[in-house]
Amino acid sequence: MADNKRIDEPTGTSFVGHEWDGIEELDTPMPRWWLYTFYACIAFAAVMVVLYPAIPMLHSATTGVLGWSSHGDLSKELAVDHARRAPVMHALEQTPIDKIAADPKLLRAAQEGGHSAFKVYCTQCHGAGAAGSKGYPNLNDDDWLWGGDLATIQQTLLHGVRQPGDEETRMSQMPAFGRDGILKPAEVQDVVSYVRVLSKQEGATASSRRGAALFSANCVVCHGDAGKGTRAMGAPNLSDGIWLYGGDRDTITATVTNARYGIMPAWGARLDPATIKMLAIYVHSLGGGEKTPVDPAPVPTATPAAVAAR
Repeated sequence: MADNKRIDEPTGTSFVGHEWDGIEELDTPMPRWWLYTFYACIAFAAVMVVLYPAIPMLHSATTGVLGWSSHGDLSKELAVDHARRAPVMHALEQTPIDKIAADPKLLRAAQEGGHSAFKVYCTQCHGAGAAGSKGYPNLNDDDWLWGGDLATIQQTLLHGVRQPGDEETRMSQMPAFGRDGILKPAEVQDVVSYVRVLSKQEGATASSRRGAALFSANCVVCHGDAGKGTRAMGAPNLSDGIWLYGGDRDTITATVTNARYGIMPAWGARLDPATIKMLAIYVHSLGGGEKTPVDPAPVPTATPAAVAAR
């Protein structure tokens, strides 16, 4: 059969037969170096498929004749690291948390380990710098709902706050004064006015004076006569200008009307005792940690008006 292919005279290469707007394609062969490289890549890929995991299956992948896997490598590295850290973790687990500071090396290891654990477990709520956000406490200051000494922080980490299913969890519940009809909307605003006077955001008014009487009847039982809070009940200090949800009138109104019910996980069910201690020591070292437990103020006795309001 005769060869009817047309040849491009300047290059001596035959035409493919494709044409676009008068432009024709030449059947130029690939450079030999490119072809050899391409074939080498195919051979290399075939060898890798045989030696290493490569082909996806229904539940896993082919294992390869070498038996290597990235998961296996990670497991070996974790085992080596676990063995390296085992003496320190054992020492932390066996040493009472208030005695760790006596060993500078152990204290430094606890702070560094706590910092790492904080990044994994706590930054989602408290932020990378532990400054918190709306509804999540700032752990850098010295304003504590339940207490800021080492043992108290450890207890909070172990059992959480309002953690369902944990009998030792921190538990408190503010009444929803507006939603449940304990206070009328106008009375809620009077209480808000008084709280803003307590926190030095407003001056005294007729509304705040009415709110003082309502506060005495309904709120003193948890927040105390001066609104400074009660740690035994996790009731916040309303006079320091530090707010978990916000101190503007609209936010305080929402709090008094509907109450709040924040939850912190009970990490004792998820983390080992040594990691809990490291987290407690790290949080304590952020700047607001207290040396010894602060005696909680006595819980005020509810007045008859407060009892009736409940």
